Amino acid sequence: MNANNIITLFLSLLFLSSCASTNRHNPANDSAVQTDLSSNIEKVTTVPIQPRSSWNAQKARAYKKHQPVRITIHHEGGKVLLPTDDPKVRLKNIQTWCMGKDRNWTDIPYHYLIAPDGTVFQGRDPLTVGETNTDYDPTGHLLISFLGNYNEQKLDEKLLNTLTQLTAQFCQQYNISPETIATHQDHCQHTNCPGEHIYAYFKNGEIKNRVKEILND
Repeated sequence: MNANNIITLFLSLLFLSSCASTNRHNPANDSAVQTDLSSNIEKVTTVPIQPRSSWNAQKARAYKKHQPVRITIHHEGGKVLLPTDDPKVRLKNIQTWCMGKDRNWTDIPYHYLIAPDGTVFQGRDPLTVGETNTDYDPTGHLLISFLGNYNEQKLDEKLLNTLTQLTAQFCQQYNISPETIATHQDHCQHTNCPGEHIYAYFKNGEIKNRVKEILND
């Protein structure tokens, strides 16, 4: 092999080595790509949710699983609950009664509950079916309930914002169409739940429209 061939071979090997180095997997590059991708994902602002431990929830009994495909709004319909009242006491009382001899349910029946001051609490596991004393099947329904009685008390702007933001959050989280958002009485003729002062905002379409606006921003 003459000198020119040796030089050519050397340069070829040097070029191949350089290519291998350039294409070598670099974890740092992966991190950069992941950061760029995540920055392009639009997310609805999340509403803070207080855990079950915050209201000293009893451990739930096992119950059937489901995947939420629609969102249904309730009120618990007991006594009026004022913003100055302690919602944790009401939550605990509801769960105790529902799991007791009168109902013998597996847990508090709703997945999320909204207090009159706008605080949101975790109820039952959203991947388990809710429970009801009326004639509709809550399988597939993600149940959001207001604490109190909204035939007598009214929603203020803060509560409207909490409801629409929370509902939009779950539409995005579970890939639920906002067209499915409805109330208990839309699925059952034998109740006026969630109360006339909440239902009015569904009857005029305001809740759905607000949720759509949030999701489309």
